[in-house]
Amino acid sequence: MTRTRFAFAVSLALFATAPAALAADDDHSKVNGTVTIDAGERAGDLDTVNGSIKIGASARVGDAETVNGSIKVADQVRAGGLSTVNGSIRVGRNVEMGDDIGTVNGSIFVDRGGNIRGGVETVNGAIGLVDTDVAGGIETVNGDLTVGAGSHVRGGIHYEKPNHQWLSFKTRDPKVIIGPNARVDGPLVFEHEVKLYVHESARIGPVTGATAIRYEGARAPTAE
Repeated sequence: MTRTRFAFAVSLALFATAPAALAADDDHSKVNGTVTIDAGERAGDLDTVNGSIKIGASARVGDAETVNGSIKVADQVRAGGLSTVNGSIRVGRNVEMGDDIGTVNGSIFVDRGGNIRGGVETVNGAIGLVDTDVAGGIETVNGDLTVGAGSHVRGGIHYEKPNHQWLSFKTRDPKVIIGPNARVDGPLVFEHEVKLYVHESARIGPVTGATAIRYEGARAPTAE
């Protein structure tokens, strides 16, 4: 990948062991414990090492980063990037993100009306988008992907060939679904086997490494 998962994990691990930097007055930083931003609150960057991050509805924040913990973002939030190493990321409706969303071991879900100005990245975990616009691409190794109804991914899709470090996580071929009225600009590149299902109303770029199976109706076929 352009940005390897290893570099991503290492950068956050270094963050976890480095001395605390001077923070702005509106930043929220912890080593152990959950960082919580209330509904409607304004804050700067949010970070913790061992803990989750929770952002309430209609809040305005900067980047949110953790190493061991999940990130949960409520509806109508405006934020920078979201990143974790070991944890899931769940984003509510009508949320605007100014940068990438990324995790190493965990799932990512963005609900209806999402506007992601960066990319979406994970290694081991499913990715789900519903009526969401992603300005960058989607990069992953293992795990299912659903570009759900009405979503638009502008930077293509890239499934990287698993490194030996990640082989133990793969129990079956990932299932990739491009749903009704979804659109993927740019190439779809698969460096290992996947099951690729593309709705008859969806539009996609050129595919390398997989054969697109067209389907009708609201649900994709069950992978064999």
